[in-house]
Amino acid sequence: QVQLVESGGGLVQAGGSLRLSCAASGRTFSIYAMGWFRQAPGKEREFVAAISRSDGSTYYADSVKGRFTISRGNAQNTVYLQMNSLKPEDTAVYYCAAGAQIVALTTRPGYWGQGTQVTVSS
Repeated sequence: QVQLVESGGGLVQAGGSLRLSCAASGRTFSIYAMGWFRQAPGKEREFVAAISRSDGSTYYADSVKGRFTISRGNAQNTVYLQMNSLKPEDTAVYYCAAGAQIVALTTRPGYWGQGTQVTVSS
């Protein structure tokens, strides 16, 4: 099993920034990609960003391109999401995700974190 623990959520004004962190533990040798999803109240969970642990290639949802940046830590068991120019519509619970392959992760991750709340006030 793989455990994912998120941190860094909070309340920020529109136009502000937040950085989310996710640390993976357990059978981390089985995961080759990590990423982020979000779920706003009354909406379905949606893909935000993903990164390959091997070559660092990245994928982003169109709604966050140019504002959010996903990166990995030196140990490659940690992934970050730098969120800039935040908008009220970015308000959601953000979930860390992990899987065996980056493209598959964008639709069906193998592992989920518990989520961290991000609230953007107008």
